[in-house]
Amino acid sequence: MGLLSKLRNEVVDIVEWIDHTRDTLVWRFPRYRNEIKQGAQLIVRPGQVAVFVTRGQLADVFEPGTHTLETGNLPILSSLQGWRHGFESPFKSEVYFVSTRQITELKWGTPNPLPLRDPEFGLIRLRAYGTFALRAYDPKALLRELVGTDDSFEADEIHELMRGLINTSLAEVLGNSGLAALDMAANYQVLADRLRLSVAEKVDDEYGLDVPSLYLVNISFPEEVEKALDARTSMNVIGDLGQYQRYQMGQSMPIAAGSGGGAGDVLGIGMGLAMAGGMQGSLQQGGAAPQQLPAAGAVPPPLPAAQPTFHVAAGGGSQGPYSLQQVVQALSAGQITPQTLVWSAGMSGWTPAGQVPQLAGSMAPPPLPGAPAPAETPSAASPADDET
Repeated sequence: MGLLSKLRNEVVDIVEWIDHTRDTLVWRFPRYRNEIKQGAQLIVRPGQVAVFVTRGQLADVFEPGTHTLETGNLPILSSLQGWRHGFESPFKSEVYFVSTRQITELKWGTPNPLPLRDPEFGLIRLRAYGTFALRAYDPKALLRELVGTDDSFEADEIHELMRGLINTSLAEVLGNSGLAALDMAANYQVLADRLRLSVAEKVDDEYGLDVPSLYLVNISFPEEVEKALDARTSMNVIGDLGQYQRYQMGQSMPIAAGSGGGAGDVLGIGMGLAMAGGMQGSLQQGGAAPQQLPAAGAVPPPLPAAQPTFHVAAGGGSQGPYSLQQVVQALSAGQITPQTLVWSAGMSGWTPAGQVPQLAGSMAPPPLPGAPAPAETPSAASPADDET
């Protein structure tokens, strides 16, 4: 092979970049000894620019189109090379293609919760995440500040830098917004626009980059705070907890009473005794104002003496234990009779209620002379249903 053929093979006739990737920002054209033939064709496709670098200095920049490389369209390169009357031999220069199209679907997020002061909750921690797009608009600044001598520069290489800048700006935007945490969801677009502008100011002049779009997908509380908010929401939906409990009890009574047979009778007595005590407590409280807590340092009164509890023979079995107050109420209401067998701790055995000293004073008085005979009193072994 002759010298002329070897020289022809070592120089380049067409300089171009066919980009098959989605995230390459800069690509350096491969060449043999950096030699480009005079009159070679430079093809710059839409979404690209070509930058010539010679002797370590940034030279000419070419926009999209087809260009014939001559001294006429390489004024800076010609000046650096010292050509006054054109050139006929191959010349040495590096050619970098820079993508100017948007690189989308880049993700960002807070690695740790951001501490903020909230007007409603006080000190809180928030997480956030979203997506953004990146575009190179100043190729020379990008080559000078980030690329250097790399033959290829991907978006991943600046991804960490961008996420750090976004997180820093996010803390500033949220802190200066004055919004309560529960109101941020209604202002995602406003916050995202402020965040994009803040990030763009930090990267445009220094790195030659632009952030065409930035989206705020979600702002969330830590998991334990979200659980507390869910509990608070449930309590607000229920409203008065005491009224809700009474409603639940009223709903369960027909189900229990409708179970049928002796079991229904026994459950009826049990609920009657429980309701008697609860109703008396409600009547005693009435509409009185709530009791005030004792002042700090006050000596508390002595604890009340323990009240006995009783088991009641009903439905062929033992029911209870019931408090003394509940049994007295049941005797007064006629739900059990003086002949109903009861037992309490300390008693030698089952004893009729009328013979127990604590219960004897609560018996109903006998009927007046000449008054009509009372209805038949149900026995302890077969208590009557209390449908009220």
